[in-house]
Amino acid sequence: MTSPTTDPTAAAPSGPPSDDADADAPLLTDRLRHWATERAARRAFTQVDFPEPDSPGVHRTLGWRSLDERARAVAGLLARTVRPADRVALLLPQGLDYAVAFLGCLYAGVIAVPLFGPELPGHEGRLTAVLEDCEPACVLTDGPSRGAVEAFVGGRIPVLDTRAPGAAPTADGLPRPERDDVAYLQYTSGSTRSPSGVMVTHANVVANARQAVTAFGAAAGRTTSVGWLPLFHDMGLVLSVAAPVYAGFSSVLLDPVAFLERPVRWLRLLGGYPGTISAAPNFAYDYCVTRIDAEEVAGLRLDRVAALLNGSEPVRPGTLERFRTVFGATGLAARAVCPAYGLAEATVFVTADAPAEPSVTVECDAAALAAGRIEPGGTARLADCGRPVGQEVRIADPRTGAELGADRVGEIVVRGPNIGAGYWKQPARTAETFRDGWLRTGDLGALHEGRLLVTGRLKDLIVVDGRNHYPQDVEETVQSVVEAVRRDRLAAFLVPHPAGVEEGEELVVVAEARRGTEPDGAAVRDALTAARGAVAAQHGLRLVELLLVPAGTVPRTSSGKVARAACRERFLAGDLRPFPAEVAG
Repeated sequence: MTSPTTDPTAAAPSGPPSDDADADAPLLTDRLRHWATERAARRAFTQVDFPEPDSPGVHRTLGWRSLDERARAVAGLLARTVRPADRVALLLPQGLDYAVAFLGCLYAGVIAVPLFGPELPGHEGRLTAVLEDCEPACVLTDGPSRGAVEAFVGGRIPVLDTRAPGAAPTADGLPRPERDDVAYLQYTSGSTRSPSGVMVTHANVVANARQAVTAFGAAAGRTTSVGWLPLFHDMGLVLSVAAPVYAGFSSVLLDPVAFLERPVRWLRLLGGYPGTISAAPNFAYDYCVTRIDAEEVAGLRLDRVAALLNGSEPVRPGTLERFRTVFGATGLAARAVCPAYGLAEATVFVTADAPAEPSVTVECDAAALAAGRIEPGGTARLADCGRPVGQEVRIADPRTGAELGADRVGEIVVRGPNIGAGYWKQPARTAETFRDGWLRTGDLGALHEGRLLVTGRLKDLIVVDGRNHYPQDVEETVQSVVEAVRRDRLAAFLVPHPAGVEEGEELVVVAEARRGTEPDGAAVRDALTAARGAVAAQHGLRLVELLLVPAGTVPRTSSGKVARAACRERFLAGDLRPFPAEVAG
């Protein structure tokens, strides 16, 4: 079977040079069938639920044969309902049914669209926009969620239950997808008004799973993935589903809410299985440090952890150090905490520090960094995000595309068999982003001694008097001197000067106050004074306004990153409600 890999009007980007190993690589479903035979009764996927606050966890497990049978049953259900290459939206809670639904879509040759249920607070608009964009032929959900999902779609889209009566395992009669067929649409985090679905092919997901497995030496019998990242998120899907199926190692799933309620649950599970690997954004590591008390730390054993990826933009060196310090006594190896870099357009995984090669923090000159150079020695600190595996990474001038040399800051561009086929129904953006086999990431960074340093997002860069400043550095400065600020819940950006274009732009920071606090006018003015002094001293910038807003106000993407552009829009529209006091001027 060959299905369209783009919208009919889309311009197909030229791909990277062919790789004989990739050309012969099996599909993910081929790997699943292999493990269903070779490791039939061995543990494949485990879901851990916590019905009570102090529950040790209720485990439900599928062996490889059972996982394969249930996935083929979903494929059979889809084959009777939709056509190959139709889109099928996944609106399920985290767990076994989600993995089964995704793998069933791959078997059926339809295009899966990993999403989330309508109960996820604050993302109803995004869900509606994505469904309108991908135009699914049906929705897959589970029994308990079906009522809410049907109410949300309002009869416009057929809703199927992954455990529908009469669904029987089958793979017979289903046309086998081609490697270049689209396997799923990975919708990137961003504005709900302009959803972007990356077309990930069957070849892409196999290649990226293999790259991740190679980077961490993962293998059946000695590795276990333990993950709470949502399965609609690129890293959650690849590390918790694709890589385990590719290599035949076990995957343990817990709900993101279970982690947020008690982060110690994640660490206990990490210590309970052999050779555990996992991933989380930067905030999660700080969250563990602040929310897990000394008694709970004393009860942890993390000597079996092989790799913990931190794939935020950016990775904060201070976070890595705090996490290693607090949990070092549990047997956690310092080298197990691995900074990484990835994005949906590359399926997810691009670079990481393998556990055999401990990560380092590069201390460089702040003035040189602002001018676009990495010069060791200074106050600016960047986390080393490792080397690429199975792909090429270069640094290019964002304006000309010319390759820059080592220790020069520019746009990160990537080429490899894991690079997606473009954006769904967006031919112009596809042509702009996927050029001659190279992916323009929109991220800024440098190659230092062959290792990637990520400095920030091109679109978020703060440029004042010709000098570059990174918003995350300004945000770190503010939260380090204003105790009332909630860590990593703030956004720095430029806004037009009230007097007009000729006066340039002004620096503003919007920051959430710590939960349970309501700063009065004096506290807000003191916060502005402290923040202004620190920002001027550290960055040579004048902070015009600091808005302290209630917890939950600063917009974030579905993967938890601060959405600075969206925050700026809300600020300019006057939609933010700060705590009392005029702080501008």
